[in-house]
Amino acid sequence: AFAVLVLAGEPLLWQMMLLSALGGTGQAFFSPAAEGMLLSSVEGEQAGRAFAVFRMAMQGSMLGGAALGGAMVAVIGPGWVLAADAGAFAVAAGLRAFLDVRHIPPRAPGGGLVSDLREGWREFSGRPWLWGIVIQFALANAVVAAADAVYGPLVARDHLGGAAPWGLALAFFGGGTVLGALLMTRWKPVRLLFTGTLCVFPLALPSAALAVPVPVWALCAVMLVTGICLEVFGVSWMTALHQEIPEEKLSRISAYDWFGSVALVPLATALAGPAESVLGRPEALWGCAALVVVATAAVLCVPDVRNLRRRTRTVTEAPTGSDRPEVIERA
Repeated sequence: AFAVLVLAGEPLLWQMMLLSALGGTGQAFFSPAAEGMLLSSVEGEQAGRAFAVFRMAMQGSMLGGAALGGAMVAVIGPGWVLAADAGAFAVAAGLRAFLDVRHIPPRAPGGGLVSDLREGWREFSGRPWLWGIVIQFALANAVVAAADAVYGPLVARDHLGGAAPWGLALAFFGGGTVLGALLMTRWKPVRLLFTGTLCVFPLALPSAALAVPVPVWALCAVMLVTGICLEVFGVSWMTALHQEIPEEKLSRISAYDWFGSVALVPLATALAGPAESVLGRPEALWGCAALVVVATAAVLCVPDVRNLRRRTRTVTEAPTGSDRPEVIERA
């Protein structure tokens, strides 16, 4: 629909807002279900590597897609690029129709939306490490959204030479996420949440770098490190969910995770401008960096975040009288 509006002429603001809201609603339904399906599709020792490969493919396609999209806009125009993007979504939906979902536990009979939400909330609220990290990322994602969407382009315009340096910095961030996912295909940290949470501290660096502001090369280095660290957290987080949450509850937990993690993003982007007017841009950016550090330090006070360990499976010989090997889980 957006492509049709662009090809037909200049779309109106209310039309773009409506389509964005519809797209966000679709994403809200799709993301938790897709993540739950992925978490239910892998087992045991291969989980961490599978999640790393998945995130590497996702981040790599986003990085390559951004570069390809920019080149296509220059050649064929934005309307046809949006049409091609819509076609890609249609192809992706068709491919998902061929997925084998027989391994996913069926929904319990008699359950409705309210009962599902209530049951998911019990699972979510009963794990301090889970809701603690979701609250942490509600703040961290809000800071990242304000920096990327509001402050970053303004700093680039005023101090770094325009949009091109900021685009380069974002490309380095994307490259960092690919490198981080590649790293996690080989590295299996034992203390999953502790390691992942430590890697959230660098998410404060881009805001601090923009507050100074540092030269373009330093900003690119900061964004690269931030991307790597974010993927270390992402894979560790998915592995912890896969290990600790019952399979039939994964999609419900993922729904609360997604909702909490992005709940403050619209508010943060709306308040970024007024915060700059009241505090000044450097002060607002330093405040963003401090918020990430404080929220991350607070999460480390939760014992389960520090102590939850990766469990490994050992397969032994079949007991006498049985034709099935015995599987023993160890922390």
